[in-house]
Amino acid sequence: MANLNRTSQYTEDWLPLQGINNGMILLPGQMKVCGVKITPRNIFILDADSQENVLIALKNFYNQLEFEFWLVVADRPTDISIYMSQLQLLYNNTTNPAIRKLINEDIQKGNTFVSNNVVDTEYYILFKESNMEILQKKVRLLINGLASCGLSAAQTSNEDMRIILDNFLNGGKTTEFGTVMPV
Repeated sequence: MANLNRTSQYTEDWLPLQGINNGMILLPGQMKVCGVKITPRNIFILDADSQENVLIALKNFYNQLEFEFWLVVADRPTDISIYMSQLQLLYNNTTNPAIRKLINEDIQKGNTFVSNNVVDTEYYILFKESNMEILQKKVRLLINGLASCGLSAAQTSNEDMRIILDNFLNGGKTTEFGTVMPV
């Protein structure tokens, strides 16, 4: 059993993480945590038959996976500062009162998002593997299988892995101290 008497105040200092590289969390013994990030899709705006087809395809996809995997949902802070700046510039350069009113409403709505700490929810399928060839095959299997369900996916990036770790280690709150840094 590992020694739990740690001197560091940061969880990641005593987790068995060696780093993040090429979209993978590097662990001791050549093990890597990797996976895919799934682009969200609201299937509930589809007709009932299309919804059912997507759900059946997902069920079949999950049942064909013959390795241990984790479904992970992580929140990423939404940064709309550039959009807000563009709205303000547009507001300042517009003289039509009706258009100014509409732009001002959008600015107020944007301020509501900012003040309520709105986040983007991201979806991942992760797995652990030591063999790079098998790891790459699993990533391709996940991407192709999700595509057959009508979903887009791509291999996780270093930033994705940092967001996932930050969510788990810091309770979903973004921090600037003690975070996992790029290798």
